[in-house]
Amino acid sequence: MPKKEFAVIGLGRFGGSICKALSEEGLEVLAMDLNEDRVNEYAQIASHAVIGDSTDEAVLKNLGMRNFDHVIVAIGENIQASILTTIILKELGVKLVTVKAQNDYHEKLLNKIGADRVVHPERDMGKRIAHKIITNNVIDYLELSDEYGLIEVEAYGHLENQSLLDLDIRARYQINIVAIKRGKEVIISPLAHEQIQKNDILIVIGAMKDIARFERNELQSQSF
Repeated sequence: MPKKEFAVIGLGRFGGSICKALSEEGLEVLAMDLNEDRVNEYAQIASHAVIGDSTDEAVLKNLGMRNFDHVIVAIGENIQASILTTIILKELGVKLVTVKAQNDYHEKLLNKIGADRVVHPERDMGKRIAHKIITNNVIDYLELSDEYGLIEVEAYGHLENQSLLDLDIRARYQINIVAIKRGKEVIISPLAHEQIQKNDILIVIGAMKDIARFERNELQSQSF
C-alpha cells in the first residue's frame, strides 16, 4: 500500500509542528510557505519544501495538489489567504482539507466554503490547560463536538478501591467510563464489577456539561 501524501501550507508554529510530526512518522510531506527562511528551515525535515503563494491557483495546480491525500492549511493571521486557499483546494478536488481557524467567524466561513475539518489549536489547547489547572487529576481533555467531550483522569482519593458499580457514575452523571489504562494494559468497556486501582487512568466520555459536573463533584475536592 503506498504511503499517504500530505501537504502543509503555512509553516508557522502550528503548521511547522504538524510538518515535523508527520515527517517523523515517515510520511511524505510537502511543506509550503511564502517565507523563504521558513521553507529553508523545513527543507531538511519535509520530503519537499517549496516557496509559493497558495492563493495562486496555477501554483497549486503545478504542485499537483489535487493528488495529495490530505492538505493542512495552517496559514497564520491572513484570514483572506486562508479562505481563498481552501476554496481553490476544494475546487481542485483535494480529498481532505483541514484548516486552522483564527476565530469563530473564520470557522463559520470555512465550514460554508467546504473545509472538511476546522481546528482551533489555541482555543482547544486553552481548554485542555484549563481542565488541568482546575483539577490535578485531569491528564488530557478532548472536545469531540460542540456538546460532547472526552477526558483522561487519574483515579486517586475516594475513587480508589471502588468498583464501577459502587461509584455509579453513569447513573449519577450520565457519562461513561469507556476504558481504564492500568500500566501497559488497557481495559476496554470495563464491566461493572471492575475495581479501580491506584494509578489507574479512566477514559471518560459524555456531554461536556455532565463531565463538568463530574469534575466539580468528584475531582476538585481532591485537588491540592
